[in-house]
Amino acid sequence: MEENIIEQTVPVTEIEQAIEAILYAAGYPVEYAKLSEVLGLGVKDVRDLVENMAEHYNGENSKHGISLLVFPETCQLATKEAYAPYIRNALGIRRGGNLSASSLEVLAVVAYNQPVTRAYIDTVRGVDSSYAVGSLLDKGLIESCGRLEAPGRPMLYATTDKFLRVFGINSLSELPETEALSTAAQVQESSQSESAEEQDADVQTEQSTEE
Repeated sequence: MEENIIEQTVPVTEIEQAIEAILYAAGYPVEYAKLSEVLGLGVKDVRDLVENMAEHYNGENSKHGISLLVFPETCQLATKEAYAPYIRNALGIRRGGNLSASSLEVLAVVAYNQPVTRAYIDTVRGVDSSYAVGSLLDKGLIESCGRLEAPGRPMLYATTDKFLRVFGINSLSELPETEALSTAAQVQESSQSESAEEQDADVQTEQSTEE
């Protein structure tokens, strides 16, 4: 029976120290695939190690001022929110950067229904959302993730790892349930279905007329 790849290379503690050093130096989310490449381990092995380390950093009895954020494809070291006032005072950072009500609305629509087009967002909100979408793109909270296979091939948008980090969650499954957005999505899907049926009926009518 083959030994675990981690046991065949360097001690686990040294690997954890290397991961800690890399994440500290990076200051941004690092992909497990990149850590895997650098450390010579399997991606799953790296993720398992990171999750074990996260328990040490994030546990109730942790004495660290930083936490280890674990995302689906990346991980990152970050300061704990409880120490934000000390950090702001020490570094002279002013409060600010809060999202506007319209940006929060757009972000909620994207988060709960992604991937979505801007037209979909506009339909759910009932107003033009181009400025809010642009603002969220600039802030790195949403990103383009391809194009919809439909006439005009409109851009699709989804939330980013930064969105998870800013809102203090590890995955979209941790988002609180909201009936309002679910209802809005159902209404939109129903509307699109009815529109498609109407188009099919028009095509059949035209074909019948030609015959």
